[in-house]
Formats: sequence, C-alpha cells, structure tokens
Amino acid sequence: MTSTPAPAWWRHAAIYQIYVRSFADGNGDGIGDLAGVRDRLPHLRELGVDALWFNPWYVSPMADGGYDVADYRDIDPIFGTLAEAESLITEAHDHGLRVIVDLVPNHCSDQHPWFRDALTAGPGSPERERFWFMPGKGADGDVPPNDWQSYFGGPAWTRITEADGSPGPWYLHMFAPEQPDLNWEHPDVRAEFEDVLHFWLARGVDGFRIDVAHGLAKKAGLPDVGPHPDPTDLPYQDVDEVHDIYRAWRKILDSYDGERTFVGEVWLPDPEQAARYLRPDELHSAFNFDFLCCPWEAPALRAVIAGTLAGHRPVGAPPTWVLSNHDTIRHTTRYGRADTSFDMGDKRLSDPSDLVLGRRRARAAALLTMALPGGVYLYQGDELGLPEVQFIPDHLIQDPTFVRSQGRDRGRDGCRVPLPWTASGESMGFSATNVSWLPQPAHWAQWSVERQSADPESFLNLYRQALRLRRERFAGRPETLEWIDAGSDAICFVRPGGARCLVNTGEEPLPLPPGLRVLLSSGPLEAARTGEQVLPGDTTVWLAPQE
Repeated sequence: MTSTPAPAWWRHAAIYQIYVRSFADGNGDGIGDLAGVRDRLPHLRELGVDALWFNPWYVSPMADGGYDVADYRDIDPIFGTLAEAESLITEAHDHGLRVIVDLVPNHCSDQHPWFRDALTAGPGSPERERFWFMPGKGADGDVPPNDWQSYFGGPAWTRITEADGSPGPWYLHMFAPEQPDLNWEHPDVRAEFEDVLHFWLARGVDGFRIDVAHGLAKKAGLPDVGPHPDPTDLPYQDVDEVHDIYRAWRKILDSYDGERTFVGEVWLPDPEQAARYLRPDELHSAFNFDFLCCPWEAPALRAVIAGTLAGHRPVGAPPTWVLSNHDTIRHTTRYGRADTSFDMGDKRLSDPSDLVLGRRRARAAALLTMALPGGVYLYQGDELGLPEVQFIPDHLIQDPTFVRSQGRDRGRDGCRVPLPWTASGESMGFSATNVSWLPQPAHWAQWSVERQSADPESFLNLYRQALRLRRERFAGRPETLEWIDAGSDAICFVRPGGARCLVNTGEEPLPLPPGLRVLLSSGPLEAARTGEQVLPGDTTVWLAPQE
C-alpha cells in the first residue's frame, strides 16, 4: 500500500517575519542586525515557527527602510556582511528554520548604479530605457507625464535636471522619489532579477517574498488613471504581462532542490485577480490582506475565510492568514478600537484603543488563524502581544510617508519599534549599549520576553503552546474545514482529524459542545449556573474528541 506523500512545507508553515532593524542589535549601535538575529535563533526555535522571512537586508540608503535597494547581491553594513548572511542561513537551517528573503523588483534605489548611470548618460541613452523616463506635458514640459499618484502621497513623477543645468524628463516612482520604478519591458531588467534569484538560491535561501508583486508591469503608453478610476483596472497594477515574469521565475525556483517557494505581496480588490497569481506555474502563495483588514466580527470573518478557501481552491494554492506586518497598525491596537477594521488608505492611527480588550481579542485571533487550513504568518512582536506605538515625536519619525503626506499620515514606524527582550535597561535588552533607533515605551518592560517566559499564562507561552499543538492537530492535514453553526457571534469549524475551533466574538458566553475536551483556550473558561463550562466573549478554544 503506497502512502500519500507529505504536503510541501510551505503549504502549512508558520512563518515569522523579521524586521531586522528592530529585532535585536548585536553590535551595540542601536540598530538591529544579523548578529542580533543569530543570537536569538534559539528563541525562534523554541517559539515553534517553521521559517523566517527577512525584510530587505540589502545595501540601501534606507530612504524607505531598505525597500530602496542599491545592491541586490550584498548586505547593508548596518546589518552586517554577506558572510554573516550566509552563516545565518546555515545556522537557521541547523535550528530547523527555513529562510525567506524579501525581493524588491518593482523599483530600486536612486543610488543604484543603473539609475546613476541613467542620470549621467543623457537624453535618449540606453541606460534610461531601464526606467520610465518621459517628457512632461505643457509648453515647457513642466507638467508630469500623466496623473498617477504615489502610494506615499503626491505625484508619482519627479523631473530631473540634466548635466548642463537644463530641465530634463520626468521619471516614474510609485513610491518615494528615491525609489525609481524599473521598466520590466526591458530585457536587462528581466535578466538582472533572474540572476539575483540564482545568487540567493545558491546561498541556500528557501524562498522569496515578492514586494509589490502586482505592480511590476504597466499598461502600454502609461495612460492617465482619470477622475473616476475602476480599482480593478488601473494602469499601474495587475497588468497581464506580469504573469509572464512569474512563470519564468517559477521555472528557476523549480530547478533547485528543497521545495523553494514564492509568496507574493498582492494587494488587489478582486479575489479572482489575486488568484491568477497562484496558478500552478506562478507563485506558490500570497498574503491574505482581506483577512488582515477584516473587523473582529464573526459574520465578516466567516465570509472572508469562506471566500478565501473558495478563491484558492480552483488554482490549488494554499491559503495564508496574517494579522499584522511591518506596514500596518498592530492588531492588538486595532482590535481595541470601536471600529476594528483596517484600511491602508486611512489607518486611523489616533483612534483610541482599549488595550485590555485588544489584547484579549488578539489572543483569540491568534488561535483562530493557527487553526485554519494553510500557512500562517507572524510579525515579530505578535507573540508578545505588543500594541502599536501611536505617538512618536515628529523629529524621530523616519517613514517617508510622513514627509510625503505633509504629516497627515504619520507612517508605519509605530509597528516597527524595537522588541523588548528584558525587563530592565533603557533598550530592554534590544541593544547591549541600551541604545535604540526608535524609543520603546517604558511600560513595554511588562511584555518583555524575559517577563513573559516566566508567566505560564502569557502571550508568549500561549503562542508556544499553540504552535506546538498546531503541528500536531492542524498543520499538514487536508486544506479543508467543516462549518458548524454555533450562533451569529460564533465561528466554529472542524478540521480533518477531528480537532475543532470555536471562537466567540460576542459578549454573551457560549456553551461548549458536549463530549469534547479542551486542548487550548485563549483565555479562562467560565462556569455556567448548571456547572458546565462556557466560552466567554472574545475568546477562542480548541477542542478534540474524548480519547
């Protein structure tokens, strides 16, 4: 009798996102680095995750936290060296942890050799064809070539000055001016990134997270968006030619041993659009932003979960589940608001949040995500229940969105504050010199790894237990679930193998199903007047048949 082969690791992995700058500082300069990560690998192994995803560690002027890359084949000195990265990959593997690195193909840095060559080469040069240089409109060419707006605010175009001092053409940057968009119609661009893939695959990385995966290709002629755009048909995203790029990349990845993987950052309004990126010859998975943005309400969560499973089924791709990342408001803070939904266009950073309620719901949400079919992503600090730092002094903010929006958008630094490792010291163990590139709130000492490790009821120990039980009860099983009606404020389903997840998003307690035993609960259960256990509001429980 032949046994069914085990599913590929990436179909059910728990992947931990490391924002290197804020994880741990090994050399004492106040900025997280690879040495700090290497020192903390035992913590990540004990946590119970399967893989690590690193935000960009490449050479960069850091105009956008490393997403402005000047050299894709080397490590920025603030993080370490290429040799250290190679050692980190090896050591992570020794700890049973796979490594995924961020790839930023939509744009590079204005300090990248290609862009610097383009500026000096002059009008009409081949060097400029690797980017989107276009003449401006108007008699003097002083109006941008089209009406596209940067994601960071303001026009998506900047005009250059030629070497002789005359005004030159404009170049496209869908993000900051320091991040010129690459022209993916140019063969040099395609060849360059295929070589970059080979470079890191040869060094043992297990996969790539693709930044702005939907945005590489642009519509021919770069037409205006217009006054009433269709969000499903924009000229700078989800253009058909982008799929040719990923088909070529998939062939490269599949030529290497070891089940290498791609995960795409695909922000699109239509699930059918997003599913096309997950066809068997393209990307392996993509982030589930609908789930991240969903309010803490059972009907909305059920709808997103059901829609996700239905959308992935035709292409055979595993779903993923994520609550926070380096671009969003931490979900502990979001879930403590009156409106628990999230919108990248209006983060509502100043909205008040009940942190006690937010942490309670965040614990419940963690168990929900880990019980669902497919993969789960954890952002560093999720396991500590860290909230957003909502008020960072203006002079310390480094996110370019703050400047580009004239201060209307305070940016993403609030979710990037360095982790607290110990309860003492000015940087709480982040740096041996007690220096931190962003200030940590003093009350974070209570949520340090040190304090939580000693508390069996802590966020950290809940995550450790949940990740261990997830491997035993949920991971690697068929990517299906059976819904059970437990009331309008409940989410209840059974996974293959018999384990059940019950979530109460309401205020009234729910009765626990008879004949089942509790595997894990996000919070204390209560006793009804009859003496039976009930599930309080904003709590999740995992159940299994009696043995």
